Amino acid sequence: MLPPERPHPLARTPLVDKACAALELAWAKGVAPPSIDPNDLWRRAAKGTRVAAEHGGRSQEDVIDFRERLIALCSAVSAESKLNALGKTMAHGQIVRVIKQRLGLGQIWSNKPELLKTELAPPIIVIGQMRSGTTRIHRLLAADPAHSATRFCDSWNPVPRRPDMRPLSGAMMLAIARKLDPWIDALHPMGSRRAEEELGWLASAFGHSTYDTQWHVPSFTRFCEECDPSPLYREFARILRIDAAHHGNADKPRVLKVPQIAEELPALLAQFPNARLVVANRHDEDVLHSSMSVVANQMAIQSDEVDLEWIEAEWRRKLELRHSRVQAALVDFNGTVAHVHFDELGADWESEIARIYRELDIELTPQASAKMVKEMTSSKGGAHRAHAAQLQRFKSGKPV
Repeated sequence: MLPPERPHPLARTPLVDKACAALELAWAKGVAPPSIDPNDLWRRAAKGTRVAAEHGGRSQEDVIDFRERLIALCSAVSAESKLNALGKTMAHGQIVRVIKQRLGLGQIWSNKPELLKTELAPPIIVIGQMRSGTTRIHRLLAADPAHSATRFCDSWNPVPRRPDMRPLSGAMMLAIARKLDPWIDALHPMGSRRAEEELGWLASAFGHSTYDTQWHVPSFTRFCEECDPSPLYREFARILRIDAAHHGNADKPRVLKVPQIAEELPALLAQFPNARLVVANRHDEDVLHSSMSVVANQMAIQSDEVDLEWIEAEWRRKLELRHSRVQAALVDFNGTVAHVHFDELGADWESEIARIYRELDIELTPQASAKMVKEMTSSKGGAHRAHAAQLQRFKSGKPV
């Protein structure tokens, strides 16, 4: 099912305005509005959880890093974001969920420390700017039965349980998201069990990408860009180990991908020095306009005061930052790297994938090729095709 026409980068469904009005009415009648105070959020999230869970499997440095990121994020949300009623409610809910997950993971690692020693096959890491073709590359590589990938539901809820109800909760999460944002699948098609980037894992340690693409929080972004990302990727590696142990696929190379990694690649490679890299490229202006469209879409739901000029300036800055950091990281990397361009992948994806496999010294089996053809066939005519048309409409009027 194709999404409705998106007439403007800041378009949003009437359901958002109805939700804001209902929340404001409830608050006016005496219902307490959601708090963004870090201490209040922690108390709410930690109810019924052992205090020691915060330290499970983690060094004191990692514990301190998480607390500092929490304080910086709450400060930025309160002072800078200009969230509407729905945005404040969503921010409260997201931060509480992250703290709960943090404590839940720590509890498991306290009870089963052997999970932290799970041996992993060297991963394949897809590096690139947001909107540079990383999703297509990621899903093609993930289609190979010889590889493993992270499910959407596991990215956004990394705490495993048996029976595993995460596919159901992930589907419910997506259903709600699609009601609030009918264009979400045009921007990035998702499914609860579908291969997905590990953005949720970085969000669960308060990595900035989840937050600064939906809220105006520049001080938090700068804080994260300037601090040591090592604790973030130590948590990432711990989550990968527990996920691989839970699914029994630790012997298969995990195909990893989050655009934020471009800013912090050395910290991830410190955890996986034998990783193979695939570096995606696309023309800067195309990346910029597509990224701005995504960010505007996310911000418009949670704020009534979104500045498109600020988004453009900020994402130009991010574009340059990620370019420079990737280039610097690759100079010091002695492992295997394959480069691929968005246009060439679009023109002949099969030839480009075959070349990537050769350059990474991986066998491209007939079974893998067949699965990739199936992946590409299933995406033809999908909702994400509508985004290119949206961008053309935006460019013909006021550019995003």
